[in-house]
Amino acid sequence: MSEIKDEYWMQYAIEMANIASAEGEVPVGAILVKDAKVIGKGWNRSISQHDPSAHAEILAIRDGGRALKNYRLLDTTLYVTLEPCAMCAGAMVHSRIYRLVYGIYDMKNGAVESVMNVLSYSGINHKIKLTTGVLSTECLALLKNFFNVARKRNN
Repeated sequence: MSEIKDEYWMQYAIEMANIASAEGEVPVGAILVKDAKVIGKGWNRSISQHDPSAHAEILAIRDGGRALKNYRLLDTTLYVTLEPCAMCAGAMVHSRIYRLVYGIYDMKNGAVESVMNVLSYSGINHKIKLTTGVLSTECLALLKNFFNVARKRNN
């Protein structure tokens, strides 16, 4: 049952990634869910906002904080199409997100499992539950298509 819910919410995150792609951003999308309701959403906007911190996860976390009027996002689940980087993983720990669900690994910048593991570092005071590989085929196709188009444009 939880698997079906995860796929439902990940599809919403994929919609956010599609917005990023349409805006010329790397297609990563994120949504923050609490009590079966979206309280935050984001898609990469680093290029358009000239802001290296404007990752999908950060924008969804900021949205969620405003919605709850609290920086502590207790009992929430963050759905992301791509494994979070160190900055985003750190923000998740600080905001006390309960659970992270992501679609695909990021073998260059992933800070949850691939390159490093911020969430399981013994010195942090908050642990986040983890589910990976949800709608991975769809998430991977978004990124592959984006970079294939970008390569053709640059040739």
